[in-house]
Amino acid sequence: MMRRSKVILVDPDKCTSCKQCEKVCSLKHGGECNPVLSRIKVIRNEVMGQYFVTVPVVCQQCEIPMCKEVCPTEAIYQDSETGAYLVNEERCIGCRMCVISCPLGAIEVDPVKHTAFKCDLCEGDPECVKVCLSGALTYVEKDKIGFSERRESLKKLSDRLVLIAGPSSKEAIE
Repeated sequence: MMRRSKVILVDPDKCTSCKQCEKVCSLKHGGECNPVLSRIKVIRNEVMGQYFVTVPVVCQQCEIPMCKEVCPTEAIYQDSETGAYLVNEERCIGCRMCVISCPLGAIEVDPVKHTAFKCDLCEGDPECVKVCLSGALTYVEKDKIGFSERRESLKKLSDRLVLIAGPSSKEAIE
């Protein structure tokens, strides 16, 4: 029986770019404070020399996960306890199809193991949420988030990601 699915909700307006979430994630999953091993990324970019845009990017455990849909080896599966989509490292061939398909860029390939990795929700108790003092990250039940809240959160994320990528990418999206 599947437990109620939860997701890490991101509010980029509250992010201070302290990157504590990255540090604790890499420490838990990789055994060292190394942002390359983190399953959450805080992207920060200066826009036209005037201000910084900060976006915490983490897997949103999509209802229809494109990463799972495109995986040729069916290495991505849903955990029966947390509802999180996970990567079976033994099945993953490192083809990067999941990386390409993720609309948020929330999947990476380990530079040593050459297998994909993404947020696993820390088995239902995400460390990144615990260390986020600004409240930019919260762990909530998917069905408790109204459609408008989810849409607003994803709009903020996508708007900021477009700003980080630059104006030409916004024109390509529109």
